[in-house]
Amino acid sequence: MKPLFSQGPASGYRMLLCAVLAFALMFAEQRLPRMTELRAHLTTIVAPVQWAVSLPSDALSWGSLVLSDQRNLIDENRQLREQLLKLSRRVQRMASLAAENVRLRELLDAAQRDDIPYVTAQLLSLDSDPFTHQMVIDRGRVDGAYRGQPVMDASGLIGQVMSVSAYTSRVLMLADASHAVPVQINRNGLRFIVQGTGSYDHLLVIHVPDTADIREGDLLVTSGLAGRFPEGYPVARVTEVIHDPGEPFAQVSAKPISQPERSRHFLLLFPPPPTEVSQSALEAAILVGGGEAWFDIPSSEAP
Repeated sequence: MKPLFSQGPASGYRMLLCAVLAFALMFAEQRLPRMTELRAHLTTIVAPVQWAVSLPSDALSWGSLVLSDQRNLIDENRQLREQLLKLSRRVQRMASLAAENVRLRELLDAAQRDDIPYVTAQLLSLDSDPFTHQMVIDRGRVDGAYRGQPVMDASGLIGQVMSVSAYTSRVLMLADASHAVPVQINRNGLRFIVQGTGSYDHLLVIHVPDTADIREGDLLVTSGLAGRFPEGYPVARVTEVIHDPGEPFAQVSAKPISQPERSRHFLLLFPPPPTEVSQSALEAAILVGGGEAWFDIPSSEAP
């Protein structure tokens, strides 16, 4: 096959043409609103290719399960039974706490919290770009997915949907440097913002006053501010708190609860649309790293 940029005067013209096309596409992406719709249609066309690419890994998983010997299956079954017993004990305890919570809310005449509907999704592909943390899942517009929808794995928050096509969705993960989530400390309710760093196992808790009551080991959960992420879902656990004398803010690091580098199955949540967004929540739409934080304004596309 003849290379695109071969030696010779024609290669320079090809290179110039490709550069001009690239700049034209970037300009159109920023200035033309219909480019988002065009990208969604192109993603729909590419969806069968993504499914075909994921078939070998699915076939390999199925083959390894078929060829597993009886001893491995017995050990795995025993581990699953032990895990089931532990989870059953936790569910029994949670049922008691939930009933007590309902009684307390009735005494306070507070509104009841309903379960949030969800659909399951499976990973199709991960972006190979080291500067972005995005993935493609097998749920799209026909499944009710919408831009800004929260995405969870079995452990905690993964991120949110950033673009939707007919059959697939692209998810911006929590680790991406352009992603930020409003959180609160589960221990005392103090509210902060968690920002991605480009690393799967390292997040930053930004704008933490030096006198704030935050400690290593604190669990950070979604605060529900800005109406995008429902309240109370685990996000990260504080791993380091550094107090620098003379500085107004402490340096706080956290580790995500979710495991995006291992998970293949996810949940797409359908939280109820917020009836009113407070001014303080809108003011939380700050600029993070020169770009707009991905938690600012609730999506009007939610079903």
